[in-house]
Amino acid sequence: MHKKSVLLVEDEAPIRAMLRHALSREDFIVYEADSVHSARLALADHRPDLILLDWLLPGGESGIDFAVKLRRDESLGDIPVILLTARAAEEDKVRALESGADDYITKPFSPRELVARIHAVLRRATPGDKEGKVRAGRITLDKEAHLFWCDDEHEIHLGPTEYKMLELFILAPERAFSRSQLLDRIWGHGSYVEDRTVDVHVRRLRQALMPYQLQAYIKTVRGVGYRFSSKT
Repeated sequence: MHKKSVLLVEDEAPIRAMLRHALSREDFIVYEADSVHSARLALADHRPDLILLDWLLPGGESGIDFAVKLRRDESLGDIPVILLTARAAEEDKVRALESGADDYITKPFSPRELVARIHAVLRRATPGDKEGKVRAGRITLDKEAHLFWCDDEHEIHLGPTEYKMLELFILAPERAFSRSQLLDRIWGHGSYVEDRTVDVHVRRLRQALMPYQLQAYIKTVRGVGYRFSSKT
């Protein structure tokens, strides 16, 4: 069985040692870095399954700045990121999610909680099966046929932009995407498209799902953007 690997980016040696121990006990391969600079060097040698990233790091570049750059990197942008921070205010959580982080955990935390969060994020990052199909609730994405199905029998007809949007959502269920992230992922970084355009296509996507009573799968996240959830 393939062992999962984690790049641990934390400048405080005692915390890094504690996390290394907790992750190693769960059979993770752990790569370590104490700054954004050393994290970049580590990424040049290894491609981890997940990056565990402290918000406040030395060297003039914060973890949240690095998370933003990672999401825009063509070769590294799909690696899940969990941010670690002592900041617990709502606006800090929004900033973390808007940076592209897949999850956010505040210090102090228990190693057991962190490991559970890591497993949850990794499950969301790899939801597909060997046949190239991804199922979430009543929706199935057939990646090879480039089609969406409801209850495995009714084809869901979508425009090209709505298809890309639903594919992005279903491959990262429960993750909140900001409008700027959706613009970058669907239209491409540097495209001249307004945030309002995202809202228009979300509305069209919900309308396309409405005949199957699936429109509630597309959730509005106040102050952030949108997320996909098949939970009722």
